[in-house]
Amino acid sequence: MKGAAQAAPFCYSGGAMSEKPDLGFAHRFVPAETAGRAPLLLLHGTGGDENDLLPLGAQLSSGAALLSPRGKVSEHGMPRFFKRRAEGVFDVEDLYAQTEALGDFVEAARERYRLAKPIVLGFSNGANIAWSLLLQRPNALAGAILIRAMMPFDPVHNAKLDGVPVLVLNGSADPIVPPEMSERLVETLRRAGADVRYELLPAGHQLTQEDFSLAAEWLRGR
Repeated sequence: MKGAAQAAPFCYSGGAMSEKPDLGFAHRFVPAETAGRAPLLLLHGTGGDENDLLPLGAQLSSGAALLSPRGKVSEHGMPRFFKRRAEGVFDVEDLYAQTEALGDFVEAARERYRLAKPIVLGFSNGANIAWSLLLQRPNALAGAILIRAMMPFDPVHNAKLDGVPVLVLNGSADPIVPPEMSERLVETLRRAGADVRYELLPAGHQLTQEDFSLAAEWLRGR
């Protein structure tokens, strides 16, 4: 699955700083142009990179700071955030290890760029490590937009999300994400205390205009 930039024709012409390898992840950072908007942490899907979700982030929250790392795992040359054993079968040990590494990156980037807690926007593989970050490092994020996320196992966690807002956008015709894996994700986050809005759209695995509209509406309320 290629990253989301292949799925929707969003335009982006903003500048971004170059890779900062000392923070642990190749990434791009776009400083805020509008005060008071939460920074967005952008996590691409399989085959995407640090450029992939910048157009989407810029249109969803114009003027917000954007932080976009590239996953450090390679699957047949395609960047990912963690390993998998097969389609829909996570390498759980690697997921946990990569989640900790991503949490460290977010902490270091917040200090380097003087950022408030970000809202994470993740697509597919990026959405899956985003929910893992919510559960492993519940104080790292101000909220989450999880697009085409799945939870194929019951994670062990002690997270207390205490009203953290989460938007889950999945597709009823998605051949990759079974309904039960969407429902497990939503119920797990709600049991941890998150304020979850779940929308099951008439869509497959690709991003649609309805995803964009719902995410933009949800962000306006943050």
